[in-house]
Amino acid sequence: MNTEASLIFIIAAFVLGGVILMYRNSLSAPLRRPLAITAIVFILFAFFLIVYSLTTMGS
Repeated sequence: MNTEASLIFIIAAFVLGGVILMYRNSLSAPLRRPLAITAIVFILFAFFLIVYSLTTMGS
């Protein structure tokens, strides 16, 4: 598993979630829900990558 790519994705997913939370009032209504859903999916996948890397760390 490429740890550098995983780390970049994890950071980008959390930053995207933070940006969407900070600017949720200024986003247009049709974009709010799809952006929130994609951010949730990215953050869930980032958590999966964190857990997966922790469980395979000893191998």
